[in-house]
Amino acid sequence: MQMTSSELAELMADCAENAITTTSQEFQLELDGSEQSIELVDDVILSWLGKYKSQALESDAVFTICNIYGAYVGEIFRKKVGGEWNYDQSNPDAPYVVLNYASNSYAFAGVVYQRLVNDSQVSIKNYYEQALSNNLQ
Repeated sequence: MQMTSSELAELMADCAENAITTTSQEFQLELDGSEQSIELVDDVILSWLGKYKSQALESDAVFTICNIYGAYVGEIFRKKVGGEWNYDQSNPDAPYVVLNYASNSYAFAGVVYQRLVNDSQVSIKNYYEQALSNNLQ
């Protein structure tokens, strides 16, 4: 899949909007695009498991949840500090999107995946704060 950087940026902005809409519809919670709302994202990720049980762990659901919330948090980061979305196809069997800023790449969707699938103690909020502190020193 070839995509220009502007197409990818637009896709990620759309995904972030999708996170806002979906969270409102599914959980009656408001994600407002603020840094404070990232803490709510940690709760919402686990709420998918509570509401849909094993259905939330089906591959299509995991893909969607990880990408929309990863985009949501990544867009907050990008608006605050900057960065550019990058579609990494180095492994054709498992392409992924990261946000590149300065000399770092941030896999926000990957952290959502870890929280959803592997370890409910992983925090997207903590990851965001660490990414921020890496760049605001």
